[in-house]
Amino acid sequence: MEYGYSDPFDPIVPQSPRDAIEPEGIVPPKKRSSKARGTMVRFFNFLLTMAFVGAILFVGAIWYGKSEFEAKGPLAADETFVVPSGATFKSIIPGLVEKNIIKQQGPLQVFVRGVKAAGKGSALKAGEFGFTAGMSMRDVMEQLTEGRAIEYSITFPEGWTSFKIMERVGLNEVLVGDIPPIPAEGALLPNTYSFQRGTSRADFVKLMEDAQKRVVQEIWESRAVNLPLKSPEELVILASIVEKETGVASERRHVASVFVNRLRKGMRLQTDPTVIYGLWGGRGKPKDRGGLRRSELDKQTPYNTYQINGLPPGPIANPGLESLKAAANPSVTEDLFFVADGTGGHAFAPTLKEHNANVKKWRAIEAQRAKDAAAKAAEQAATEGQAADKPADSGTSGN
Repeated sequence: MEYGYSDPFDPIVPQSPRDAIEPEGIVPPKKRSSKARGTMVRFFNFLLTMAFVGAILFVGAIWYGKSEFEAKGPLAADETFVVPSGATFKSIIPGLVEKNIIKQQGPLQVFVRGVKAAGKGSALKAGEFGFTAGMSMRDVMEQLTEGRAIEYSITFPEGWTSFKIMERVGLNEVLVGDIPPIPAEGALLPNTYSFQRGTSRADFVKLMEDAQKRVVQEIWESRAVNLPLKSPEELVILASIVEKETGVASERRHVASVFVNRLRKGMRLQTDPTVIYGLWGGRGKPKDRGGLRRSELDKQTPYNTYQINGLPPGPIANPGLESLKAAANPSVTEDLFFVADGTGGHAFAPTLKEHNANVKKWRAIEAQRAKDAAAKAAEQAATEGQAADKPADSGTSGN
């Protein structure tokens, strides 16, 4: 009986059942040593431990940063801080720390990180901001990104000349930069203007000039028909005269009507404020001077409306909004004259005869006032003399 192949040159060697299951010549795989397995386990355990510790530190850092960012700040009293244009949160930290608005920043840079986490990194505003005692870093951030910068204001009375306005601009300590050249008379709109610290004087003056241009153009477009004015510039000239002639708001349009009526009739305006401007310009009449003298009324200047026909060559002041409106829409009257009436206002008249009667009344009022002032001065001098003659009180010895 034969096993295997029938080839006579390849005899079949009988195999036992074990040999068939486990053939000779096959090397079984080596098993990993227990030492190697221990090293790998320790390495992975180390990585897991470090990741766990890192996570704890990360969470702790976030918790600490949030607590510090929202904790009460070191500021003990109200303070202000100026953020320059173009500044960043990082660049202003030294200044905030110096003024004790926020704490000294450690390695975590809590303030900057808190700002970034809040998405406010690019929302910093320029200007001067106020901070109250105990504000947290979050409060400081919100004030610098959402708060309103501190505003200052300057008021310029109607009828001020450009010279006087620029004097006030130059003396203001909040505005910065050089004083620009004095603008042309009538180029500025008197008003109350708000501004922030750091505003330049040049920008501030331009603000006033732009306001005047806008207002004059709007008023010129709404002027009365058949007005004897050829341009917005002439409107400003007439308005400046009205402004200087009366401080009573209710009679501005009436005063304007007198000058408009005179222009229509070809009469000279004959107004004292133009004479004063022609003599002393924007600086105004010296304070120690009284009324105008006859020689001054007769002096030839481009602004002397007793000597020239029509309007002067330019404004004599910077008129306010209401005077501009009055010049553009004067009252409809036949009056050609007015004079002070003793109440702060004026008495108006359409004829010279009526005007002379009003002037007579005003002269009487002036004379009575002068008489009353002299009597009061004499009474005061007598009282002071009696006080000087009275012997001094020697007091008591106390014994």
